[in-house]
Amino acid sequence: MKKFVLSSFTVVICLALAIVGLISGFNPSPLQIETLKVLGIICGSAALYCFVVGEIARNNSQMDKLWSLLPIAYAWVIAAMGGMKPRLLIIAIFVTVWGIRLTFNFARKGAYSIRFWEGEEDYRWPILRNNKPFNNKFVWALFDLFFISVYQNFLVLLICLPALAVMESNAALGVFDFIAAGFAALFLFLECVADEQQWVFQTNKHRMLKEGKTLDELPGPYNLGFNTRGLWGHMRHPNYLGEQGFWVSLYVFVIGAGMTHFGLFHWTIIGPAMLVLLFLGSSTFGETISAGKYPLYQQYCRSVPKYIFWKRYVPKQEENE
Repeated sequence: MKKFVLSSFTVVICLALAIVGLISGFNPSPLQIETLKVLGIICGSAALYCFVVGEIARNNSQMDKLWSLLPIAYAWVIAAMGGMKPRLLIIAIFVTVWGIRLTFNFARKGAYSIRFWEGEEDYRWPILRNNKPFNNKFVWALFDLFFISVYQNFLVLLICLPALAVMESNAALGVFDFIAAGFAALFLFLECVADEQQWVFQTNKHRMLKEGKTLDELPGPYNLGFNTRGLWGHMRHPNYLGEQGFWVSLYVFVIGAGMTHFGLFHWTIIGPAMLVLLFLGSSTFGETISAGKYPLYQQYCRSVPKYIFWKRYVPKQEENE
C-alpha cells in the first residue's frame, strides 16, 4: 500500500510539473525553432531506424544502443547553433561524459556488434514478448513502434531540451549554474560507482555459475542472485537515482539562465518529469522479474528503499548467524 501511495504521489508530482511547465509558455524563438527542426530530423530518423531494424532482426534493443549516443549529438547541435556559449558548452561536456560512461557500460555487456543489428538484447524484452497480449506479433509490432521506437526516442530528445531553453540567454554564470554542475557531477559519479559495483558482482556470479555451480552453492552474497554489495546494499536502484538526478540537475541550468517562470518552471521541465515516470515503470517491471527469480528479493524490497541511502541490507539467514 505504501509503495502504491508513493508511486501515485510521484506520478501526480511529475504530471503537475509538466502541466505547469506547459502553462508557463511554449514560445520558442526563430533560432530555437530552426534548431528543433534539425533535432527533429535526427530523432525521427533514429525512431524509424530502431523500428525497422528491430523488427527485421527481432532484436528490440536498437534504441538501447542509441540511448547513450543521441544526447551527445543533440547537445552539441544545440551548442553549435547557440554559438558555443559557456553554459551550452558546460552542458554539452557533461552530456558527453555521461554518454561515454553509458556507452562503455553497454559495450562491455555485449550490446554492440560488428553486425550492428545484433548484440545483447535487454533481458526484459524477450520476457515481455512472451507475455499476453504482447505474444501477438501485431500487438508487439505496435508496442515496438509507439513505445520502444517513437516514445523513447522522443523522450531522449525531451531530456536534452533544457539546453535549447538556455541557448539564447546572455545571463552570466551564477550560483544556480554551479549548483547544477555540482549535482550533475555528483549524480554522474554515483552512476559510475553503481555500474561498476553491479558489473563486478554479476561478472563474478556468472563466472561461478559457468563453472557448474548452482545458485544455492555460491558463497554469499552471490547465492542471493542479486547484488547487495556497496550502494546496492543500501538502496535498490542507485544507478536509476543517478540517471534521474543527472538530467534533473541539467534542468537547473535553465534556472541559472533566467529562462524560468515563477522561479522554477519552463516547458522543458517536461523531459526530466517524463524520465522519472519512465524509471518508475521500468524499476517496477524489473523488480517483478527479479522477485520471480530470486526467493529473497521481496524481502530485500521490503528492507531497502528504491532511492534513499539506508542501513545495509542483511538477509534473514545472516541475521541468525
